Amino acid sequence: MRSKALPPARAQGHIVPFLEAAALFAALCIFARTAALMLAAAITAPLPMAETLFWLGRQSAQEQPASSVQVEAAPDSTPEAAASSLPQAVQALTGNIEDYLVPLLGEEARPADAGTVIEKNYPQGSGEKYIPCGAGSIKNNTRQTAADIAAEIENPLPFAIEPNSPDPQVLVMHTHATEDYRLSAGLWFAPGDGARSTDCSMNMCAVGRVVADTLNAAGINTLHDETLNDYPSYTGSYANSRAVVQQYLARYPSIKVVLDVHRDAIETESGSRYAPVCTVDGRQAAQVMIICGCDNGTTVQLPGWRQNLRFAAAWERSMEGMYPGFTRPVLFSYRFYNQDLTTGSLLIEIGGHGNNLNEALYAGQLAAKSLAAALLGGA
Repeated sequence: MRSKALPPARAQGHIVPFLEAAALFAALCIFARTAALMLAAAITAPLPMAETLFWLGRQSAQEQPASSVQVEAAPDSTPEAAASSLPQAVQALTGNIEDYLVPLLGEEARPADAGTVIEKNYPQGSGEKYIPCGAGSIKNNTRQTAADIAAEIENPLPFAIEPNSPDPQVLVMHTHATEDYRLSAGLWFAPGDGARSTDCSMNMCAVGRVVADTLNAAGINTLHDETLNDYPSYTGSYANSRAVVQQYLARYPSIKVVLDVHRDAIETESGSRYAPVCTVDGRQAAQVMIICGCDNGTTVQLPGWRQNLRFAAAWERSMEGMYPGFTRPVLFSYRFYNQDLTTGSLLIEIGGHGNNLNEALYAGQLAAKSLAAALLGGA
């Protein structure tokens, strides 16, 4: 009786050709897949081809054993690393600047006698008058030596902010509250635009409101005074604002910081206005400048100028470190500006009369975020 089982030699003879055919089929499939993808890349050239080839390279790298893939650690200078060094209260800020911005006038509103606006980014200074301050700088217009100033700004803040305190820590106010900004979207201004206004929705009070709201959102109890100290008369505005600040300090002795928020006014001999600007996260902002006074021994009496200078340096480092190009050099000069009232008294110029209001509002938010970082120990 003949057996139905195949002899061993015959079984192997059938299996080997089958395996060879299977291997050839698999190779053809892989080759066909790769060729098809490369053909698709060539057809969709030039940019899509690069994207497709990049995808192929990434797929190939993913298919390699894990031990052969080298991953390079991100440097500390990346935005993510810089952001992670900020205090949690600053990282958690979610305020939307869109909530504050106003509609601006288009070209159809441009009058025949409109003035010209020139945008300019003011760089950090260099030379013997300028002292490095982190990524920023301090312009020394005093007789104090550069070495003395450089040593002083390395000292810690002379006060400590109490986060989430029920007691006010900061006062935002305006000696020249009626200073305002232009309302045109283009690089022009109408006569009287960007001069002075008692409307607190468009003058310095609007910018101060953004500053105060941002600090409060970061857990720094902040008061905002909207007294029009320069109205109806510009003369005597600093005497008026001094009385206002003294009233706040008497009522709230917990206040350590007093910020006098202004705007600058820079123009050419022909009357064109300069707009100090920078770009932060894709949006244009006004540049800012801190002014810190110094005691000259006679007409300017500021016994605590060193403490104010430390504060100015801390804020400058924070602003320029977080937002490169955002600041003009700190002006350190024989100016009074009521900066004898606390060891945390500074004046800050938010842009100038060449900036539009929205650029100033955005700058106010950025300045306040970096101030919160400095005051909470993240700068």
